[in-house]
Amino acid sequence: MKKTHRILVLGGSGFIGTHVVSQLTARGLRVVVPTRHRERARHLIVLPTVDVIETRLGSTGALDDLISGCDAVINLVGVLHGQPGGPGDPFGAEFRRAHVDLPETIVRACERSGVRRLVHVSALGVSDDPANRGPSRYLRSKAAGEAHIRQSADLDWTILRPSVVFGADDAFLNLFASMQRRLPLVPLARPDATFQPIWVEDLARAIVNLIDKPTTFGKTYDLVGPEVFTLRELVRMAGTWSGHPRPIIGLPSGIDRMVAGIMEMAPIPPMTIDNLDSMSVDNVSSQPLSPELGISPSSLRTIGPAMFGGGNERRYGEWREQAHR
Repeated sequence: MKKTHRILVLGGSGFIGTHVVSQLTARGLRVVVPTRHRERARHLIVLPTVDVIETRLGSTGALDDLISGCDAVINLVGVLHGQPGGPGDPFGAEFRRAHVDLPETIVRACERSGVRRLVHVSALGVSDDPANRGPSRYLRSKAAGEAHIRQSADLDWTILRPSVVFGADDAFLNLFASMQRRLPLVPLARPDATFQPIWVEDLARAIVNLIDKPTTFGKTYDLVGPEVFTLRELVRMAGTWSGHPRPIIGLPSGIDRMVAGIMEMAPIPPMTIDNLDSMSVDNVSSQPLSPELGISPSSLRTIGPAMFGGGNERRYGEWREQAHR
């Protein structure tokens, strides 16, 4: 395999993508980041060796044009919420576009362009059993996307399955911190659901480490932190670290689905019934972290207390320092 010099990062302007792009540029690699709105990726434009290109991936030939001249593709695109599909549709339109159709389109574009290296970020909890792809549309769509990648005989692919990802700008712990700033108590569905959170910097470092590592080709890796927490514990820590701890009321079965159904009608839902179904599967790994990933994951208890201050301005400084600017 030739040395990687230029990488297309799909989803590069998002939470995880921003950290991946920052670490790639710190290693002197050229990075292409497509976005529908260039303004939303302005925090990446300051980084050296990054080309931010305003485009729509659904347009004819857009992906082929982006891949041209690249040595590898990293796919970080994912959505957490989507509307139910019609009869015979196990995913719904949003999950199908992001998790099923896009990976298939990426595979075909890579095959046409001759780009062999693909790193695809999926999700912990995805089932390898073709007869049982998971209890939620989210997990089923992630499994279908993985299947498209595995079926390609022309790609040197690696699939990563992280647990919930935490960091200063995440949409998970920060959601629960925000709820506790605004509410006198937190009604919580599935409080005993378990997670093994991974720090976004560790996930990004693992992705960058394996780009040029042939021993990872054709393999799937779980990516998790060193600790397992219940959802109740995570919500409690978010409240404590943000300075607004509130009582947590676990919702009984049945009531939790009703509450999730009400929440999913919000413009940006904090919870949906599909999220609830995903949490029926423990979000933990039964396998030790592979040494091929080259990371020693950080503890949420160590990183967490410092997460709720400083915001993006602090992060900009860190990214620029990593990029030697």
